[in-house]
Amino acid sequence: MEQPTGTTTDQAPADPAATDDLLATQPVGYWSGLAHAAVTRHLRDAMAGIDATQPQYWVLNRVNGGPAAPVREEVVAQLSPLADGPHEIGRVVDQLLHRGWLRADAERRLHLTDAGEAARLRLRALVTELRAVVHQGIDDEEYAAALRVLRRMIANVEGAERP
Repeated sequence: MEQPTGTTTDQAPADPAATDDLLATQPVGYWSGLAHAAVTRHLRDAMAGIDATQPQYWVLNRVNGGPAAPVREEVVAQLSPLADGPHEIGRVVDQLLHRGWLRADAERRLHLTDAGEAARLRLRALVTELRAVVHQGIDDEEYAAALRVLRRMIANVEGAERP
């Protein structure tokens, strides 16, 4: 196993009141989990106010975003890793078809309807507003640095051999 480089800092128990000088001792899983839960709750609560869900937004963006219209199975395969369970995205596709935000053509390819595109644009505007709240006091350089650190941590553990 490759030896880690950099400073080895003793791991302290998670402490939501940790002062800045002790943050290097804090577990990243605890803090990244809190951030994920808080941001997701914030997004989902706001989306509920316009009768939409985050997974619906994912599906609308995926159907809109590719070079060719996807079939249901492609959407489910691509988005299920983000979902709360293996059947959630399939259900969302069904909801959006029923709601009239999606339609399927003769080859079973999914397309946004006018109502679906209008919903996607409303959700995009809402998400942009919410992002501004989440990023308040954080410039793009600082945000990108945080993501680079998280990406490196993921690569470190995914490439690590088990002892």
